[in-house]
Amino acid sequence: MGKCPSCNAWNSFVEEAAEPSKASRKRSPSKVARTESAAVALVDIDSGGDAARIATGQRELDRVLGGGLVPGSTVLIGGDPGIGKSTIALQLAAGVASVERPVLYVAGEEAAAQIRLRAERLEVAADQIFVLGATDTGAIIAAVAKHRPAVVIVDSIQTVHTDRVESAPGSVAQLREAGAELVMAGREYSAAMVMIGHVTKEGYLAGPRVLEHMVDTVLYFEGDKNYVFRILRAVKNRFGPAGEIGIFEMRSTGLAEVDNPSEAFTGAERSTAPGSVVTAAIEGSRALLVEVQALAAPSHPGNARRTTLGVDHGRVAMLAAVMERRLGLSMVSHDLFVNTVGGVRVDDPGVDLAVIAALASSFVDKPLPSDLVVIGEVGLTGEVRSISQPQARIQEAVRLGFTHLVVPKAIEDQAKAAGAKTVSGVATIEEAWQAL
Repeated sequence: MGKCPSCNAWNSFVEEAAEPSKASRKRSPSKVARTESAAVALVDIDSGGDAARIATGQRELDRVLGGGLVPGSTVLIGGDPGIGKSTIALQLAAGVASVERPVLYVAGEEAAAQIRLRAERLEVAADQIFVLGATDTGAIIAAVAKHRPAVVIVDSIQTVHTDRVESAPGSVAQLREAGAELVMAGREYSAAMVMIGHVTKEGYLAGPRVLEHMVDTVLYFEGDKNYVFRILRAVKNRFGPAGEIGIFEMRSTGLAEVDNPSEAFTGAERSTAPGSVVTAAIEGSRALLVEVQALAAPSHPGNARRTTLGVDHGRVAMLAAVMERRLGLSMVSHDLFVNTVGGVRVDDPGVDLAVIAALASSFVDKPLPSDLVVIGEVGLTGEVRSISQPQARIQEAVRLGFTHLVVPKAIEDQAKAAGAKTVSGVATIEEAWQAL
């Protein structure tokens, strides 16, 4: 069958050889009782706490993981080809091996010599990193039992196969069964399992969604590979906050941590032309200053375009409609282009007012002050609502020398107390227009 009648996906059906399951046989109640494990009171279980975590040697990666790798857990890393998945995996291996903890690197896509060449380029040299050129789960589990590594890196899960399934490696059935075997092996030998997964052209992890459900943490690399910055985001984490991000810079020697991401995304080369403004967004647990650029250009009636990079397309269209109704600006007759500098994607609604400020600046062709930060969420009626974690945003703006703030009326006092030179508290976008 070419097309699945349920999810409408093409070529997703895989032929599997059905085998009789021993577990499916009926057992007597006495046999069932003897094979089941005894229940343990929750208060009597030793969690190990943060002391049991394995440090990766990279602060940004540890931040995303919630403090480090948990022994026996499984982490799935996805991202576009060439964005740095194998690079960060090898750097992770070097960080763990540097504290005399063995690491098993399963090379399913590359030869061992290619791994060595990458290690030399990244200046990684550790005698505790063992490279296994195998794709069979039996061989991988045997190597785990022999070396007892603290971390097992599988690059990539799409190349691994198990004899329990006759389909080709990378198929839905193989991914499900091979992934389940490796997850169970990691738990049995208390090894942190790190899997690298391929993504589809839509940007989602290839394979069955059950693979994401069976692992403990799912990390996505974001950003265009043509930019130097990479953002590692936790979309699922059983041992830490989901949505946390780590920011790296791609260099010839590998991925380097960005100590001051706000300064990186709002550097000295920031444009002072009309249509540019800085905002403070919350990504994970950190406040991040981001430059928003907008361009409003006249278009032919009925053919106006809305193009966005780094911000939600539907939200920009909504904000343009609010501007037309509340500010009287003819946005429907203009092509609108909105972009965030540096390739960072922002989903925080607290940047709404900054998008409006950038569009308005471009529309009237008047630049905004270079030391201005605009923060606020905008509703359909044009009201400017309060935002989450206002203190962290304001402190980050003041720390980097931004002295003029346009903020929601509800947090005006907090902004003044933080030491900003000029604070404009606004309740509507009409008041924001006057303040700007």
